[in-house]
Amino acid sequence: MNELMIHLDTGGESPLYEQIYTHIRRQIECAQIEPGEKLPSSRALSAYLQVSRSTVDMAYGQLAAEGYVEARPCRGYFVCGLGLCQREERPAPSGGSKAAGGGRKPGQAADGGCLPGGQEGAPGKYRYDFTPNGIDLARFPMSTWRRLMRGTLNQDKARLLKLGDAQGDWSLRETLSEYLSRARGISCSPERIVLGAGNDYLLMLLTRVMGIGTRIAMETYTYRQAYRTFCALGVPVEAIPMDEGGMCVEALDKSGANLAYVMPSHQFPVGTVMPVKRRLALLDWANGQEGRYIIEDDYDSEFRYGGRPVPALQGYDRQGRVIYMGTLSKSVAPAIRISYLVLPEPLLEVYRQKASFLASTVSRIDQMVLDEFFRDGYYERHLSRMRAAYKRKRDVLISCLRASFGEGCRISGEEAGIHLLAAFSLGQEEGELRRRAQAGGIRLYALSEYRIAPPEETQGKTPEEAQGKTPEETQGGTPEEAQGKTPEAALLLGYAHMEEAEIGEAVRELGRLLLG
Repeated sequence: MNELMIHLDTGGESPLYEQIYTHIRRQIECAQIEPGEKLPSSRALSAYLQVSRSTVDMAYGQLAAEGYVEARPCRGYFVCGLGLCQREERPAPSGGSKAAGGGRKPGQAADGGCLPGGQEGAPGKYRYDFTPNGIDLARFPMSTWRRLMRGTLNQDKARLLKLGDAQGDWSLRETLSEYLSRARGISCSPERIVLGAGNDYLLMLLTRVMGIGTRIAMETYTYRQAYRTFCALGVPVEAIPMDEGGMCVEALDKSGANLAYVMPSHQFPVGTVMPVKRRLALLDWANGQEGRYIIEDDYDSEFRYGGRPVPALQGYDRQGRVIYMGTLSKSVAPAIRISYLVLPEPLLEVYRQKASFLASTVSRIDQMVLDEFFRDGYYERHLSRMRAAYKRKRDVLISCLRASFGEGCRISGEEAGIHLLAAFSLGQEEGELRRRAQAGGIRLYALSEYRIAPPEETQGKTPEEAQGKTPEETQGGTPEEAQGKTPEAALLLGYAHMEEAEIGEAVRELGRLLLG
């Protein structure tokens, strides 16, 4: 490496050495400069950036002091491989940016995806972003992935370059079948697995398989990308009320829907786990009429921090009514566009008749690399490390929320996933809380952004009233008592993409903004 493109603000408040330090640190944390890679010499970089050599030396010295790089005599500075995961909490350099996922485009969240509701943010507007969509990219095992990729590219060209099976490579489907059976209690065979480039594609494929006349039932609070996909395809969507157990089966039965979309192991965005009794009731609904099916989106099932793992709903299915859907976007990386369906036997034949002519949308090379990643045990080791890292981050977030807000913050959905739901009782409405946080550079995500009930059902009503609950049920008292209750603002707080020290800083700043 001889050059580093760094935009320096010569008229800014931050010293030039600090700007160089911050840029390189972020590049290392995002694995854009990889472990073992040599940085440009201080002489070469100072000439390239048109700054003094001492400026570059100061930046390199700070990076070396914090363990990001190491100086090798007569050779230069090299990026460290272990400091990224094992470094201690550190204060951010004065004047340096604390933005999570710096360099995002307007309208993008920390993981590069669109912000909920199509809302846009200006570059550098938010110092902290509690997006529930981010993941820890810095801990991705890039060196392992690169080695597997090199090994794959050395294989037979005919296998690498041919189109491949429409359902995905047999070897990867076999590997996934074994893993899902062992880790999730799934009953499946490689024949029943269909691979696709992301959940959106698989939902479009499934819509074709189900055919005209399909009506989708979704919980009133749900994964909006799936909702938007169904709507874009012209599929009618019924918003079904939910309670602490998930989708209300009685309302589902009256809706006329023949396909129910649920996330029983970790409901997004609420974070609840569907109890066995409700799961069995859902299966009874599906079994009660020909042509009814359940889409089980096994959202965030890999990340559970307390108690035993929750088995998939599909494992309870004895009559082939559950369509299981999973993705590797959270457990590996969003850019590795591999998701999968496990079709029940009755739908497998329909798929072959209606959609098997559609070629696989996943690169064969990526499939082969991922197959090796699983078979050689790298995936489960990576998953184990990520669980530990996310648990530490979650614990820091919970501890800081309790320290800053005490009884004014009620936490739920924290036992799994990479976000939690925080209900703030601070005497302020949701909009006011978000405005105050935004003014201070903190991006928050409201539960209401994920509500899909038709406007005519919710106009002038609280979420609880829209679900059919009375004021007494909602507030725990009479209507008169309910009027005196402190309003709650329910917010989703994602923590995966931030480091532990940054989470603490963000919560303390949030407390200052909301309580000050």
